[in-house]
Amino acid sequence: MGRTDAHRLRLLSYNIQTGVDTRRYREYVTHSWKHLLPHRDRLANLNRIARLLKDFDLVGLQEVDSGSLRSGFLDQTEYLAQQAGFPYWYKQINRSLGKLAQHSNGVLSRVHPSTIVEHRLPGLPGRGAMLMEFATSEKPLGVCIMHLALGRRARLRQFSYISELVSHYSHLILMGDFNCGCGSQEFRFLMDNTDLQGTSCDLKTFPSWRPNRKLDHILASPSLRVAKAEVLDYAHSDHLPVSLEIELPANVRLAKAA
Repeated sequence: MGRTDAHRLRLLSYNIQTGVDTRRYREYVTHSWKHLLPHRDRLANLNRIARLLKDFDLVGLQEVDSGSLRSGFLDQTEYLAQQAGFPYWYKQINRSLGKLAQHSNGVLSRVHPSTIVEHRLPGLPGRGAMLMEFATSEKPLGVCIMHLALGRRARLRQFSYISELVSHYSHLILMGDFNCGCGSQEFRFLMDNTDLQGTSCDLKTFPSWRPNRKLDHILASPSLRVAKAEVLDYAHSDHLPVSLEIELPANVRLAKAA
């Protein structure tokens, strides 16, 4: 593995809406049945998403289904990992409705994490975070993938919990669907209580067909140099994916799987 590969990570965060390809607001009503029942286009849409994921080293997914009626009992995290060639994948079921729905977070990685811990976030049930740690030749790299609540007060409690949870990391990445923009009170709370660096507020991710809100974020500690940040024009959900390429410090190396 060359020096560039050893010292760079390509990150992606994507809320895939369980593979539902929403194109306009009215489809939340006219296509609402797709959130409960299987449909023939879902697998084709997952295959399109998998083609995008192949270009990344670490992917955080929100709104994946872990195997229920609506997904044809397909574990979508596992399926996307296999289609995109990721050797490691993990899921966190945040809301289980039995055979009807298994609402989850997912992570795909080309690097083997030394630890991964699931956290239930404060507020009503159904929101969670996955905290991974990657061993390096120096201090570990922490990566936290999350999907936050719709309510502002709940998000404020969740950001408070997360900021305390990750406070000991020198090298840190937070990523996911925060359900709030970078001008919100709760997002400012997070930034004021950590030393994380954000990306441009102009990187809008929602709705995918006419993005005017930045709900999806990837944040990095100052020790990680941001080489590239962008929202990808890949509208196969109601959110657009956000990507970040980071450069690790010279003394931090991660061994990627081939």
